[in-house]
Amino acid sequence: MIRRFRAKVKTTPAGGLAWRIGVAVLGGTITALGAVFLITPGPGWLIIFAGLGILASEFAWAERALIKTKMVALRAAQKALPPGKRRLSISIALVLLILLVLGLLAIRRNFA
Repeated sequence: MIRRFRAKVKTTPAGGLAWRIGVAVLGGTITALGAVFLITPGPGWLIIFAGLGILASEFAWAERALIKTKMVALRAAQKALPPGKRRLSISIALVLLILLVLGLLAIRRNFA
């Protein structure tokens, strides 16, 4: 349903621009809200990832930022783990990162 709506909106240059502005406003707002939740009680990183995911649906820079942000979060989590579990967590993180990238590529192909 969203794909059809998006395709219909993007049939004109003004519609495509309006769609990108809407995605930018929505994703930017959610990402900023996540940044606020980093210093207040709430699921900050989760909301930041959601906002960057929304932005990544239209903007390549956001996809790169999403991957970098996840790597920073994974490194911080690894420092909190005991040394014996780091290898396991690195393996799990790499698998999750690969799955994320493949999922984003699949989403991009569906929207293209």
